[in-house]
This record gives sequence, C-alpha cells and structure tokens, in this order.
Amino acid sequence: MILIHGRGASAADIMTVAAELMHPGFAYLAPQAAGGAWYPNPFTAPLADNEPYLSSALEVVASLLAAIERTVPADRIILLGFSQGACLTLEFAARNARRYGGVVGLSGGLIGPPGTPRDYPGGFERTRVFLGCSDVDPYIGKDRVLEAGAVYKRMGADVSLELYPEMGHTVSQTEIDAVREMVSATASRMQ
Repeated sequence: MILIHGRGASAADIMTVAAELMHPGFAYLAPQAAGGAWYPNPFTAPLADNEPYLSSALEVVASLLAAIERTVPADRIILLGFSQGACLTLEFAARNARRYGGVVGLSGGLIGPPGTPRDYPGGFERTRVFLGCSDVDPYIGKDRVLEAGAVYKRMGADVSLELYPEMGHTVSQTEIDAVREMVSATASRMQ
C-alpha cells in the first residue's frame, strides 16, 4: 500500500492509518512531501497555479509505484490518501488508470477548479475504489467527492462512496473498517 499524507502532515502521520490496516504479507510505504505539502494552493485552484509542484508530486507517486511494480503487480497495490494526499492519489490514479488492488480517497477529490475536463485515458477494470468524506468537510466539498465517484464509475471502477453526517475533517473508524476489508480482499487474491 502506498499512503499519501495531507497538507501540513508527514509520512509518519499517515503511517498511523497504516498501523490500523496492518495485514500479513502487506508492506506500507509513505513518501514525504517537502515542507509538508504536495502543492501550494488549494486543490480547486487552476492546475497551472499548482505547477511545477503538482507534476513533481505526481512523479513521486509514479516513481514509487514503478519501484514496487518491479516485484508486485499493480493489481495487488492499494493507493490511499488523506486530504491533500487523497486529492493527489485520486488525480494520479485517474491519470494512470488500470487495474489496481484498490484506490482509497479519504476526504479528497480530483484536482482542478470546477468544470475541469475529466477525460482521462484508460479504465480501471473494476478496481475497487472507496471514497469517504464528511458531508460538511471544511476543505473538501461533498460535490467534489461525488464528482470523483462519478468519474471513477465512468472509467470502470467499482466505487463505494460514503458521506458521513457532521464528521469534520478526519478519518473515522467506519472508513478504517472499509479499507481494512479492501486490504483483506486484496490479500486473499494474492494467495
């Protein structure tokens, strides 16, 4: 599993989520953003406003994934992110669609302002995707989570989307349980 941390956080912070998801046979890797942010402006800013940082962040994920794929196929790798890390994870996976072990966006959406074209190439071949967010998250509008879910469904993903009433900007136990089940299902395909 590749875990991508949020703005102002660290690889060590997102590894606390990994600690909740530990499963035999799984390795958990978390890259660190320079200065604690993958890109400087909100995920809803024009794409050019987050360059060259966004391209650099996408390359970090691509390089890590490529290194892992030397020994583990993509359909056994789960990509997970929280907050800014969820936005990066969802954008990366959409731009590099194929069969993954799973994709998890916890409090995130696709990057770019409203109306950004979402004509990504490729398809997910029924990759399991879990999107979870508060219905009143102060940073991630629920419309952006719904948009990501619709784009991923259109691209052939098996999407599970949950909006939690009044939750705030955090990861809930219910979300951990959903991801734990995804990890277990992916592990069972590995045997």
